Amino acid sequence: MLHAAMLRRGLLAWVSRVGGALVLLCCSLSLLYVMTCSPPHSDDPPLSHALPRAGPNHPSLGGTGPGIGTGAGGTRGARTYQSGGPPGVQSYQVLLQEREEQHRLHISSLKKQISELKEALQERSQQLKGVQESLKRAAPAEGQEAGAKLQGGGLGEIQGGKSQQADLQDFLRNQLSKAEVTVGIRLPSEYAVVPFESFTLQKVYQLEMGLTRHPEEKPVRKDKRDELVEVLETALHSLNMPSSHQDSGGAAEKTQSNKVYAPSDFIEGITRTEKDKGTLYELTFRGETSHEFRRLVLFRPFGPLMKVKNERVDTAAVLINIIVPLSRRIDKFKQFMQNFREVCVLQDGRVHLTVVYFGKEQMSEVRSTLENTSREVNFKNYTLLQLDEEFSRGRGLDVGARAWKVGNVLLFFCDVDIYFTADFLNTCRLNTQSGKKVFYPVLFSQYNPTLIYGSLEHIPPVEQQLVIKKDTGFWRDFGFGMTCQYRSDFINIGGFDIDIKGWGGEDVHLYRKYLHSNLLVVRAPSRGLFHLWHEKQCGDELPPDQYRMCMQSKAMNEASHGQLGMLFFRHEIEAHLRKQKQQQNSNPKKT
Repeated sequence: MLHAAMLRRGLLAWVSRVGGALVLLCCSLSLLYVMTCSPPHSDDPPLSHALPRAGPNHPSLGGTGPGIGTGAGGTRGARTYQSGGPPGVQSYQVLLQEREEQHRLHISSLKKQISELKEALQERSQQLKGVQESLKRAAPAEGQEAGAKLQGGGLGEIQGGKSQQADLQDFLRNQLSKAEVTVGIRLPSEYAVVPFESFTLQKVYQLEMGLTRHPEEKPVRKDKRDELVEVLETALHSLNMPSSHQDSGGAAEKTQSNKVYAPSDFIEGITRTEKDKGTLYELTFRGETSHEFRRLVLFRPFGPLMKVKNERVDTAAVLINIIVPLSRRIDKFKQFMQNFREVCVLQDGRVHLTVVYFGKEQMSEVRSTLENTSREVNFKNYTLLQLDEEFSRGRGLDVGARAWKVGNVLLFFCDVDIYFTADFLNTCRLNTQSGKKVFYPVLFSQYNPTLIYGSLEHIPPVEQQLVIKKDTGFWRDFGFGMTCQYRSDFINIGGFDIDIKGWGGEDVHLYRKYLHSNLLVVRAPSRGLFHLWHEKQCGDELPPDQYRMCMQSKAMNEASHGQLGMLFFRHEIEAHLRKQKQQQNSNPKKT
């Protein structure tokens, strides 16, 4: 028995030493890989290291013009110069490109070595499990039971992991087979087509233009830049490695290209995402001759759905403090209070109203409106604050938020020309969490009802106007004034910039503060939040450039593109109708 125990200890000590040596070897190689492959420090954005600007020998890529791939101090992409430079500079450029390719091949070699070491480590782990099994058989009865439990659990985990990995691979292959990659699928109409976006080293050409409204632009979002960098690096790695493919006769052959492909050989690519399957990429590179090209098709399959959270959210005790800054506009305030009484008092019942009024003019009417609402529906949860100073939206919201002294509360920053539903109040509660996330809804902005419905006589009540269609309004994705957030988050982030006077600017300033913080910003269209149309005044005191911008904003809020076109060509339309009527009168229909 003593001899068996000593043998067990000796084997365990030997196995521990071998395992420690393997781990130390893996760590050393990983450190060597990091030290060898890490590029020098650069002030360029991440994309500049992977997508250098096109060289002078490739005019179709933009020549020496600026691109998303090159900046001051780029390291991974060889810096290019204008054609016609000194010969020494061009030779230095060629030398840099050769060094870069050697560097990439060295990286590939290191990756392969690391993969081999991982496989060796797995083999050693299997040997360790075999030693443990032999020790279990030699151990006494009580040791046998404990070892059996340990070993059984380990084998079960290994088998379960292999099964899960096989299931995942089958799922990903199934995603590829279902996606529209090599064979088209039947679509019911042109509206069901998922369009491609095209991209080069410099720009992305897109149909869905987003907030910038640019049909072409450099990839602004970091995730988009990282995506294109990864795709291009994967394509170049595949092109520069020996690969097997089938010729026209179906025979497999091994190919090794004599050309070393670089980012400057990339011509263009197209990509599209099927949201239930994955993202397809097709990249085209210059070949070894002027009429030869290399095309790579890559597919990033989406994995199966994963349950992240399953929780119960109780909003019964979540009070919303709606803060409204106001200066005059008593008619709009009365309209706002009608909506407030119906939605907040009669339907929801968990709302406090804070009105911050600037000045003294019409102050008595505002107070009277609040008191009448209080008497009629027995509503006491409101606060009226008066500031005898120049109107500032940010200042009013800041004062209203800090005036609340009864613990933490959910704030909804609102304007007097906003209409919201009871469903929106619940959306506000569900998309905010103290210390974790804030809600910035995208509201639907209403067009001029007179232009939508033709005349004042045909305009329906406000509740019937709130229809989300392209001819009735638009998503105001450039506005950040309506927001739901907890008072503690608002105070901790620093509140508004109260030096901003009038309307505009303070909301973007606060929005950027949250973007720079660790809080999650929920930005989504809200079907229950509307901006009611009101006439926009562009003062004569504005300089020409600001007056032009004001008029452009006024036109955007006035009507849709098609409606403005009909308004612009109304004289031609009226002339056409008159001619039609004259022709009908001169040529009466035959009975």
